[in-house]
Amino acid sequence: MEQYALDQLKTIAKVSTTCTRLDMTRRERLERWAESLDRSPRAFLNTLHETEYKSMAERLALRDDDTPISVAFADPILRAAGMENDSYGEARRFFELSDEQLHGLVCFCHFGEHVSAAVIARRLRKMASYKPGGFFAQLRAFFA
Repeated sequence: MEQYALDQLKTIAKVSTTCTRLDMTRRERLERWAESLDRSPRAFLNTLHETEYKSMAERLALRDDDTPISVAFADPILRAAGMENDSYGEARRFFELSDEQLHGLVCFCHFGEHVSAAVIARRLRKMASYKPGGFFAQLRAFFA
């Protein structure tokens, strides 16, 4: 692969230095994360230790290499959609997850030191396909 300076590229092709953010729904982001986990070369990933016992600031900054979150951040489509880093807080924001939901996906207390990428992918697909039931939930969705 050849590498060129930006000025050299401008003589060869039209270069845009602006990048528009890729629009994805929450469901699409969760499904893409699951697909990334399916493609992960590592069958087992690291978990995060005791997320529920950390202060909010510590929890939001929490990260580690080779976690389900780092697999998501390595995906160029998710980064183009706005994922900024591989921290717990960013995963919570970007995928619109509650602490309870994210804790259930990445915490040591549920899986031990390592978790199967396939297990997390299945859980993400279940979250993505969840539709709140009941009359009032459907009424709220209708008017939203």
